[in-house]
Amino acid sequence: MSDVSRLEWRRSSYCSHDTCVEVARLGNRILVRDSKAQNGPVLAFPEAEWTAFLEGIGRGQFNLPPGDHPEA
Repeated sequence: MSDVSRLEWRRSSYCSHDTCVEVARLGNRILVRDSKAQNGPVLAFPEAEWTAFLEGIGRGQFNLPPGDHPEA
């Protein structure tokens, strides 16, 4: 993978700390990294898979049942 430090990384406007994920585009892939480990591993997803993931979030597909939330 090319030097990802030069990409335009974005994070949600809801993120108020350094414990966020960041996303960037590289060609037709969406890259995801941990904001605390910017030189750490980067996940790469084809654009279609990323779009399906976002649509699943919108449908509540990944919501945990009440009482199943991990301790923060």
